[in-house]
Amino acid sequence: MIKIIPAIDLIGGRCVRLSQGDYSQKKVYSGDPAEIARRYAGCGVKRIHLVDLDGAKAGSPVNLRTLEKIASAVSCELEWGGGISTSEALEAVFDAGATHSIAGSIAALQPDLFGEWLSKYGPRMILGADVRDGRVAVRGWQETAPLGVEDLVERFLPFGLNECIVTDISRDGMLQGAASELYVRLQESFPNLSFTVSGGISSMEDIRLLDSLGLRSVIVGKAIYENRITLEEISQWSQNA
Repeated sequence: MIKIIPAIDLIGGRCVRLSQGDYSQKKVYSGDPAEIARRYAGCGVKRIHLVDLDGAKAGSPVNLRTLEKIASAVSCELEWGGGISTSEALEAVFDAGATHSIAGSIAALQPDLFGEWLSKYGPRMILGADVRDGRVAVRGWQETAPLGVEDLVERFLPFGLNECIVTDISRDGMLQGAASELYVRLQESFPNLSFTVSGGISSMEDIRLLDSLGLRSVIVGKAIYENRITLEEISQWSQNA
């Protein structure tokens, strides 16, 4: 069964959601990310997806104190992304409690450095590919790099890449369903990699569809906050999985 990964996006130490990556379309859902993480962990999920939106915009991690609080509150895996642009920043994220680190902009803009990280940290490193109009977006989705997601993935196969999160920016926070064709194409093109679906999930029906298509994991954010997917449903799914 497909693995559900609840998401917590952070601005100023609070849980927020954006629409299509637009910082001006911000909605605050909670001022206590650690408590939200505890609720998710209580559903039996294996991993929580954490995004430092301040860090993504600033180019360096900003909400590490919040990461420390979350890591102290739960025992499940924590994948953290946003603003990791140097080896020092990466070490700081791991030291603060992340089990996995997501690198997007650095992979697109400094591929040699991300290749070094893959070689050093192995499966703890996740490639983040955020896609807008077929191209990879960088720097908190504020800019676009001149390459597609397949090109980005291909770059890092020789370095042992095994996990990739692909976000369809046009659907992120819109609750309109996932771009399933994109993920099926990627999974078929790179069968040895694990692709995580991100963007657009609106209901358990969306998750069941992705599961039926053979996809392996899915990030769910706004749909939980808006009660379109309940914690009870996630708990039941996790138990069955």
